[in-house]
Amino acid sequence: MRIDLEKILTGKITDLPTLKSRLRSWQNAGEKVVFTNGVFDLLHIGHITYLAKAAELGDKLIIGLNADSSVKRIKGESRPVNDQNSRAALLAALFFVDAIVVFEEDTPLNLISTLLPDILVKGADYAVENIVGAKEVIANGGEVKTINFVEGYSSTSIIERIRKQIT
Repeated sequence: MRIDLEKILTGKITDLPTLKSRLRSWQNAGEKVVFTNGVFDLLHIGHITYLAKAAELGDKLIIGLNADSSVKRIKGESRPVNDQNSRAALLAALFFVDAIVVFEEDTPLNLISTLLPDILVKGADYAVENIVGAKEVIANGGEVKTINFVEGYSSTSIIERIRKQIT
């Protein structure tokens, strides 16, 4: 069996207008669409577990991925370690991810307000009332859910461990 990686990646990594149309067709077919977002700089078991649990909440999983410029503003000049194209490709390679859209803003509010997914998901370190886009999703009849993180895994802590080992 031959895997056409380019076809998989180009089919999942998309822009907002294309994704909006795709999302509407999924919803019209009765499929529940789940949305989450993040930086996903160094993909690790914590990310995989979180995303797999998010995917289980519905039929389609969309990831809003912070663009490099957004990551620099949020995490600092030394981040991201991996550029947005590499991060998007890694996420697209996950079988349970259906679409990835990169956003330049610091928050995904515009994405969420445009897409209005059925379920908005964030980590359990967020209170529902503080989740960006929660009001918009709930007002549209959707749900907001949180998922517990796998303890001890974060890109920041992995990067710090690497820095300590090389100094």
